Amino acid sequence: MLDTINAILTDSFGPFGPLLAVGLLGLLLIILTVPLLLKGREDPLDKLKKANETAKKSATPEARLRTETKKDKLEKYSDFLEPKNEEEYSAIKLKLVQAGYRSKNAVRSYHFAQFALGGGLLILGVFYVLLQQATGQELDTQKMVLSILIPGAAGYMLPKYWVNRRQQARQEEITNGFPDALDMMLVCVEAGQSLDQSILRVAREIRAGYPALSEEFEMVSQEMKAGKDRISVLRDMSERAGVQDVASFVTVLIQSASFGTSIADALRVYASEMRDKRVMRAEEKANTLPTKMTLATMMLTVPPLLVILVGPSVYNIYLTLNGQGTGF
Repeated sequence: MLDTINAILTDSFGPFGPLLAVGLLGLLLIILTVPLLLKGREDPLDKLKKANETAKKSATPEARLRTETKKDKLEKYSDFLEPKNEEEYSAIKLKLVQAGYRSKNAVRSYHFAQFALGGGLLILGVFYVLLQQATGQELDTQKMVLSILIPGAAGYMLPKYWVNRRQQARQEEITNGFPDALDMMLVCVEAGQSLDQSILRVAREIRAGYPALSEEFEMVSQEMKAGKDRISVLRDMSERAGVQDVASFVTVLIQSASFGTSIADALRVYASEMRDKRVMRAEEKANTLPTKMTLATMMLTVPPLLVILVGPSVYNIYLTLNGQGTGF
């Protein structure tokens, strides 16, 4: 079917007929999408932003100096780059926060990177097809469409892949450094420091080895200094980290504060559990190593061994069948 359509377009519009059809189809989709984007109702958040801008203009110069921030160049495209659904926006923002991107424009920049890379590689795919046709190489419709769409899809998915890798690497770093951080925190608490002071001290000590965990502890300390409720601060840290060990640690601290038990005793028990859990993870990886090595060993040793053992016999049989006698 694709070859038939390609032949009709080539006969009607010349060798660039399929490419023109793809371009017209994309232009038609853009024309159909623009009215839907412009027809949407005004977002309540946009109304709030306008009200804040009006308040800034009428405020005193000192107050305006404290509230003004650098204007983002992508702000005028926020209606297109940011999801309108609150749940979808919150999910993407949480994922970016867990990957280490905390700026208020992170969601906007993330979607802009997707569209920019997708569109840029899509254009490169079009240029590649034009170059192939200019050099006289014949491309059927299927290869032409794949040469254009595959780079665009790869460019669109590249930011998502990057964010997922950053999120996994950050969570792994927090998981690996959390037992050591708990041991340091236990030492600080038993030495007489409060929980807030111990969290700040631990954040300074582990900054070189585990910067992601240090950043989380520093944010917790700053929020506590600002007067935010401790339980809310700990729950926010658990949500930002996205690690089960941190969530369990937050639950232990909340229960300790609710029942009035000693924080040092709770930290001692939980730190011991975290050390045992880290040893179990190491043993689990060590136990899976022989299984992983078995496949590599078979692939690298069995074929040469078969060649050494079976090769002479096969060669001898070949000579016997051809009437040349035995070779060995």
